[in-house]
Amino acid sequence: MKKLNVACIGTGGIVNSHMPGWAESPYAQVVMGCDIYEPSIKAWGAKYGVTNLTTNVQDVLSNPDIDVVDICTPNMLHTDLTIAALNAGKHVLCEKPLAPSPDDIRKMIAARDANGKMLMTAQHFRFSGTSQAMKAEINSGALGEIYHARSWMLRRNFLPTRPTFVHKELSGGGVCIDIGVHILDLTLWFMGNPKPLSVSGTARTILAKKPGAFSAWDGGVGMPERNDVEELATAFVRFENGASLILEVSWMLHHDVPNPGSAEDMQMWLYGTDGGAQWPKCEVYSSNNITRQHYNKQLRLTRDKNEAHKQEVLDFAKALADGAPSPVPAEQSLQVMTILNAVYRSQTEGREVQL
Repeated sequence: MKKLNVACIGTGGIVNSHMPGWAESPYAQVVMGCDIYEPSIKAWGAKYGVTNLTTNVQDVLSNPDIDVVDICTPNMLHTDLTIAALNAGKHVLCEKPLAPSPDDIRKMIAARDANGKMLMTAQHFRFSGTSQAMKAEINSGALGEIYHARSWMLRRNFLPTRPTFVHKELSGGGVCIDIGVHILDLTLWFMGNPKPLSVSGTARTILAKKPGAFSAWDGGVGMPERNDVEELATAFVRFENGASLILEVSWMLHHDVPNPGSAEDMQMWLYGTDGGAQWPKCEVYSSNNITRQHYNKQLRLTRDKNEAHKQEVLDFAKALADGAPSPVPAEQSLQVMTILNAVYRSQTEGREVQL
């Protein structure tokens, strides 16, 4: 079978985590790259042996030999590039967040449907071995109906210092849509993507504004002179099926981290009618009401998994080759961004937001 030809747009950052998957896929190959910054595109091309390089995105869109576009640009460029690529007849893998607003994602979905192409968000945490094991356990019915969840992704003095993260016109937001999108997407996926009804949330910047504030992101440098996005976001979410979720994400919190040398504590607790679970430890908890015994079960990964970014690319390419649905449907990304957008609205309006 002829391999699908892939063009990568945005070659300075996360695309490097995608490249091992493209390199190993039997279904696709990267043949073109595009970036507005010429030194970046040249260095990337030399590293991966890609010679068809351009600083003009129209060269990608008008190339009839390109089947797939992998979008790895700043967040605020995702919408226009994705829609243009879909309208040009290309399948699209787009980095998270799919778009900075729910309305933008709706436009992407419309373009996807109008052109009959695949659109997938690169939510790589879904593709880790621990996530796959936990999802399989949940699908087996081990937890019963999940009616409450607690999720957090908390960093200690680890605010990104690059403009693409902290300048709102490039990022569309701060920690909420940088790492909040990761843990929220994974939690909703484990919960079966219930429909959200309301959100009460906060989105604030506190510690990054203190004198002498620093980030370990680039080896302990001071805060960027310009930073107009939030460092902390919290939310309480109600769902149509009666379930609830507490979400907390931060770049700068005074919070201990589980491993020495780590800057992050990422956890999820799920509570169901038949059992509970903790991720990423992959433990399942249940009780026997007759014997009044508690049971803790440790999940073991029964098969080796690739690094998560690599696996998401492999699964995307395989789904295209098999004619299968998108491994991360855009409708689920719309759910995620609807909730996160409501967090911002709740902060601004000082009230619970009905969806």
